[in-house]
Amino acid sequence: MKASISSLHYISPNLNHPQDYISAIERFCESGGDWVQLRMKDFPKSIILKTAQKAKSVCDRYATKLIINDHAEIANKVGAYGVHVGKDDQKAHEIRERYGDKLIIGCTANTLEDILSVADSADYIGLGPFRFTETKKNLSPVLGLNGYSEMVSAMSQRGINLPVIAIGGIAREDLSSISETAVHGVAVSGLLHFSKDQKQEIQNIKNHFTYANHR
Repeated sequence: MKASISSLHYISPNLNHPQDYISAIERFCESGGDWVQLRMKDFPKSIILKTAQKAKSVCDRYATKLIINDHAEIANKVGAYGVHVGKDDQKAHEIRERYGDKLIIGCTANTLEDILSVADSADYIGLGPFRFTETKKNLSPVLGLNGYSEMVSAMSQRGINLPVIAIGGIAREDLSSISETAVHGVAVSGLLHFSKDQKQEIQNIKNHFTYANHR
């Protein structure tokens, strides 16, 4: 599937109440964001479904693409743009077999072996972590800048042409150096969620990768 992948993915942070997720997503959409991943790790599926339905309604008002973390069936049910799965979640090839091109599929990876295992089914790779982050439990080994450069080069050598999204503890001061590693963009949570001027923050991030992707 030839999918349009944004250079900025906003991942909802760990929040206490389902409505907090909707408020965070609406703020992001109002600020000009075009890609959001609803990630609700410690909630029952019934609550995730209801929240996803509300999130889809919000995203539709702003033409923002909604990605559901982990749950392909929920993504399909609410008409989301796609699903993002971790290494220990539902297999990408199973999702592709079941839903075809109805959903774009993002896959978490930490090693070249991870990438090779999903290359035939994924539309983009969430590669990380860049550094330690408190958003995610059971963190894989940190990659750093050299890790991204080496991984993108290894993918190119093997003819794997998938957008790579850097993820994991990314701060504002990291954007310039990350954009020089040939990744497609970044996924962030706290950087945007705690920003006092989210609109300016979004524009700043996108500017880094608009320039990098057209050099």
